[in-house]
Amino acid sequence: MKNFSKVTSFYLTEYYGLEDLKAVYFCIFMVIYVAIIAENVVLIGVIYREKSLHEPMYVLLCNLAVNSLYGGTVLLPALLVNLLSQTHEISLYFCQTQVYAIHTYAITEFTILAVMSYDRYVAICHPLSYHTIMSQRVVKLIVLMWLYPMLAFLIVLFFTLQLPYCGRTIEKLYCINYLLVRLACTDTFIANIVGLLTVALYTAPQLVMIFYSYGHILRICYLSFSKSKFKALRTSTPHLLAILNYSFGCFFEIAQGRFDSSHLSYQTKLFLSLYFLIFPPLLNPVIYGLSIGLIRARLFSLLSRKSRQVQMM
Repeated sequence: MKNFSKVTSFYLTEYYGLEDLKAVYFCIFMVIYVAIIAENVVLIGVIYREKSLHEPMYVLLCNLAVNSLYGGTVLLPALLVNLLSQTHEISLYFCQTQVYAIHTYAITEFTILAVMSYDRYVAICHPLSYHTIMSQRVVKLIVLMWLYPMLAFLIVLFFTLQLPYCGRTIEKLYCINYLLVRLACTDTFIANIVGLLTVALYTAPQLVMIFYSYGHILRICYLSFSKSKFKALRTSTPHLLAILNYSFGCFFEIAQGRFDSSHLSYQTKLFLSLYFLIFPPLLNPVIYGLSIGLIRARLFSLLSRKSRQVQMM
C-alpha cells in the first residue's frame, strides 16, 4: 500500500490573476454581496409583511430568496477574505465544507425552480382547485426541496472524503467537487461513476417536472385561446427568466470545466465561473420585483409609507 503525505490545505491559484486590481475587485464583490443581501431581504420582508402575498406562489418565491442568500454567503465572504490574503490558501476542511455548500445551493435552486413550475401548472391548468391543491401540498414540497438536496449530495461527498490527495493546486476561486476528485492519488473510477449517477438523480426529476408543467401549460393555452389563460401565462414569465438565468450559469460552469477554455481570456473565465453563484441571487429579486405587479405595488406602498413617516418626524 502506498503512503501518501496528508494534504491539509489547497491553493486557489485563480486569485493570483486578481492581484493587480485587488482593491477594485474587492469593492465590486463587496457591492454585489451587499446588493444580494439587500434585495433578497427586502423581497422576503415584503412577502412576510403583506398578508395578501401569503399564497403558495409567494411562499415558494420567499424560499428562492432564502436560497439566494445561502448561495451568495457560500461564496462571497470567503472570496473577499481570499482577495486580502497573500497566499490564497484554503484548509482541507473548509474546502470540503464549501464543496458541500456550493453544490447543495445549486441543487436546491434547481429544485425550487422545478416546484415553482408545478405551482404555475396548477394555477393555470386547474385554477379553481389551485388553493386547495397547493395549500395541502406546499409544506411537503418545501420540506422536500430543502431536505432532498442536503441529503442527496452527502452520497457524493462521502466518496470524495475518502480520497487521499496528492495535488494542492485548485485552478479556481472556490472549491468544487470534480476538482477535488482530480487531485486524488488513487483510482477515482467509482467516485466518477457515483458522481455521474447522482448528477442525473439531481437533475432528471426537476427537468421532468419543468417540462411536464410547461408542456401542459402551453397545451391548455393553445387549446383555449382564452385571454384569461394567456394573462395567467404571463405570470410565468419571471419564473421562465429565472430558469434561463440559472441554466445559462450552470451551462457556463459545466462547459468551462469539461472543455478546453485556454483560448478564453482570464476575465471571461472569471465571469463564466462565477455566473451561477452570483447572477441568480442578484437578478431573481429584480426579475420578480419588476415583473409581478402585486409585489411591485406593495414595495412602493411600503417605501412611500416609510417616506411619509420620515417626513413627519
